[in-house]
Amino acid sequence: MRVAIVGGGYSGTIAAVEAARALRDAEISLIDKAGRFAAGAAYSTRSPGHLLNVPARGMSALADDPEHFVRWAEREGLGGRDQFLPRREFGRYLREVLAGVPQVRRVTDEATSLEGDALALASGERISADVVLLAGGNYGSRLPGPLGERAIQDPWGAGGAEAVQSAAARGGEVLLVGTGLTMVDMAISLEEAGFAGRITACSRRGLVPRPHLAEAEAPLEREPPSGLANLVRDVRGHHPWRASVDGLRPHSRAIWRGLSETEKKRFLRHARPWWDAHRHRIAPAVGRRIAALREAGRLEVMAGRIAEVDGDSVTIRRRGGGELRRRFAAVINCTGPEGDVARIGDPLIRQLLASGRAMRDPLGQGLQVDERSRVLGAGESPPLYALGPLSRGAFWEIVAVPDIRVQARDVVRALSA
Repeated sequence: MRVAIVGGGYSGTIAAVEAARALRDAEISLIDKAGRFAAGAAYSTRSPGHLLNVPARGMSALADDPEHFVRWAEREGLGGRDQFLPRREFGRYLREVLAGVPQVRRVTDEATSLEGDALALASGERISADVVLLAGGNYGSRLPGPLGERAIQDPWGAGGAEAVQSAAARGGEVLLVGTGLTMVDMAISLEEAGFAGRITACSRRGLVPRPHLAEAEAPLEREPPSGLANLVRDVRGHHPWRASVDGLRPHSRAIWRGLSETEKKRFLRHARPWWDAHRHRIAPAVGRRIAALREAGRLEVMAGRIAEVDGDSVTIRRRGGGELRRRFAAVINCTGPEGDVARIGDPLIRQLLASGRAMRDPLGQGLQVDERSRVLGAGESPPLYALGPLSRGAFWEIVAVPDIRVQARDVVRALSA
């Protein structure tokens, strides 16, 4: 079997590893335009302060060996199963896992289109495939054009870290657009680079990811009710809230698939920011760093939106009334992944959508897939599968390691059968 995997981050890497382990004599090509195999945006960071958002015990790359990462971390002297380790160490772990399957061919190139049974690459090479796995991960969003040259559009892309360091060296004030996980990372990056100025972070609701507690609470085991309104009441009615939210994880796929399209849209419009802040939490040590920056007056978080840009002056209209007008030496995009698959710039995804070979899911979150992660659209050969965030519209909680590793294993099992 000829397997072509597009995307060399976690999703693509673990799919390649599972394919190499399960498909005897398979020809596996792992394609990544940046050549950042076993890293992607999340784990290519060099910052020691960018920590995993869950303890080591939840980060095994292999679905069938939940202690795999814990054993590696202990062998490397990094700590035990309850430690929140640096993400760069997890990247090193993934590179070693990938190195253990030398039959995977790594291709540094960009897949631009699917022509018959072959992927066409930007270099002109064609890779024939019996199956194609789309594992591009999260695609970045864009800030408004008027922000000009001061805007760092992709802090995780080529030159992103260097641009952030340059902004730190210039000093002045820095605006972070977005208050989620990327904001947390960028505030830490600026501090590590010696930035002594003021940081302003702005989003529509001003919600910052909550930290894990030093002493973890056991998830609340229960059978959640059906319907979005009932779910909201159920979560609010149980305490502590962390145990209540974590108790929904085993049911998240069934909950999502059980909601009507109207309820899903309502969730995305009104409840998603609250869910993200409470569900996707940060390490306790990271939470303390962010709290210290806020208490010292070096980080101001506000709810609002950019209303006007005049040169280097930005006006922010606060939620609830009032305006803030300041001059910012740099603006960093911390808005997170693009929320509409039709707006991403990836040439392969755009070609698949334009040709009808793939379709947007009804919410526009990613590609429309069936319960086996197979992409729905015109044409059957070669079959296409979407892994990770590209299948978010169907499964929702499919952006973290524990979920993606199960998805990758199950897709490969279906292929081997």
